[in-house]
Amino acid sequence: MSNENIQRRGLMLVLSSPSGAGKTTLSRRLLESDKNIALSISVTTRARRATEREGVDYYFESPEEFERLAQAGEFLEHATVFGNRYGTPRAVVMDELALGHDILFDIDWQGTQQLKEKMRDDLVSIFILPPSHAELERRLKNRAEDSDEIVAGRMAKAADEISHWPEYDYVIVNSNVDKALGDIQAILNAERLKRTRQTGISAFVSKLTS
Repeated sequence: MSNENIQRRGLMLVLSSPSGAGKTTLSRRLLESDKNIALSISVTTRARRATEREGVDYYFESPEEFERLAQAGEFLEHATVFGNRYGTPRAVVMDELALGHDILFDIDWQGTQQLKEKMRDDLVSIFILPPSHAELERRLKNRAEDSDEIVAGRMAKAADEISHWPEYDYVIVNSNVDKALGDIQAILNAERLKRTRQTGISAFVSKLTS
């Protein structure tokens, strides 16, 4: 019997970084390579981009509806980023963790702080750093979706975002996507094997020693 067959509680894997550090690419690659983790879908007030799908990329809501949900305590965390609001639905996450399913969160440091306050034992947080300031700016400029004004705003915000790296469990410098992905996978595998997450380990050991 392998560890995969022992009942365990799911975990919440957070990836955070300044825009352009490669967080979204790494998230996508992780989801493609590991079928035991699914992306948490956030609610947002941001306008939907042409390539985005409702209920797949985000749940798109009006500012008024978002505020109603926030006031009702329906979010595990919520934050305002570049003038738009983002929140994580509480009920879905709690159900998935209880079933032993892992959830990936692509959120910023504000959201991570809120999750840590409420769900510390379930949380594994990783901060992704760019290899240099120049490389971060180059990556942002190469993204066709954002204007020069938005790029300038994101660069100005990057230093503040990066300053929160000590609040995370792990830090990875993304100078090579394959290497960074391998590091994330190693962290995830180790965290899945933590004794405290293997809720069925006591019953398994009892059978070994009876």
